[in-house]
Amino acid sequence: MAVALPELVLIHEPEEACRTRLAAMGFEPDRATEISSYLAQSTDLALEFEDLAGACARRGIAFSPVELDHAAAVLAEPHADRRRLVWTLTDGIAYFRGGAGPVLARLQGLPTIGSDDTLFALCQDKFRSGAVLKALGLPVPAAGLARDGTWIVPPPEAAQGYFVKPNRLGAKIGIWEDSQARSKARALDLSRRVFSAYRDDVVVQPYVTGRNVRASFLAVRPDAGPEALGVYFVDSGGDFQTMADSMALYGGTGAVAKADGLYVEPQLVPVADLQPAADQAIRGIAARLMAGLGLRDVFSIDFRVEADDTVHLIEFEVCPGLPCFDFRAYCRREWGMSLPEAMAATAAARLTA
Repeated sequence: MAVALPELVLIHEPEEACRTRLAAMGFEPDRATEISSYLAQSTDLALEFEDLAGACARRGIAFSPVELDHAAAVLAEPHADRRRLVWTLTDGIAYFRGGAGPVLARLQGLPTIGSDDTLFALCQDKFRSGAVLKALGLPVPAAGLARDGTWIVPPPEAAQGYFVKPNRLGAKIGIWEDSQARSKARALDLSRRVFSAYRDDVVVQPYVTGRNVRASFLAVRPDAGPEALGVYFVDSGGDFQTMADSMALYGGTGAVAKADGLYVEPQLVPVADLQPAADQAIRGIAARLMAGLGLRDVFSIDFRVEADDTVHLIEFEVCPGLPCFDFRAYCRREWGMSLPEAMAATAAARLTA
């Protein structure tokens, strides 16, 4: 009797499933497309499932991609004859539902790649997440919270104005070229626009200067720590990335942009090459997040870094955009692997140990 191979189960929510559900909730088609673009990594990585399956097979494990709507049934299947490992590709607790992935795995007693399910919920609420990060003593900008033109929590005074973004949406959704507001009144105007389009609150933070930095992490080796972070300036040509920028890079809308010659990949520059002190500060913050908050296995952290090495922690993601240009570059530079090879190696190190 053949022995079943250890299995990597990759749970993901497709863009189309999200659009269909949003349409049923009464969202306009254009808004549903914008919101569902957060799930573009499902669209992009699906093109490489065959490569990922091959990379897994070379390491003696099976690969099973599972759409979120089928995950409960698949994970409930008897598995006593094989080891199974669950990797949740797409998260979400409001517009998206991927946060159910690690919960379903825990319900079935299955091990997971990634942080525990409490962090899946926390990182999707920027206001609550910021409060927790602040309590840990990390350098997070203070924040206010507004809903449809009304302050729930007013922000502090800010001489350089404010930055306004939806509270529960990712992938730059609801961030426009005018999302930097000079006054609290203007911030409230933006909160009305966000609520009208997306039915979401907005986080209002004092605007911080500096360059955008992305720190990416994948524990190909189970014992990898902050030294394995890839810490890069991400220069997209603007002060901050907008929703339009994001939609031109990934998923179905990104494919159209590439076909039309509109795709411009941002530049990545190692922070250590230009500001080594800032690089070390970022790795120290990541170490505190791993020890104090429980980040592990795979995540990304966004920062703003000023010329004098002042570091501002903006937010973290437990389901970073794996097929995105920056994470692919990280896998190549840090681990010397393609994305499918790095994912397979990460899973195999846990399944075959």
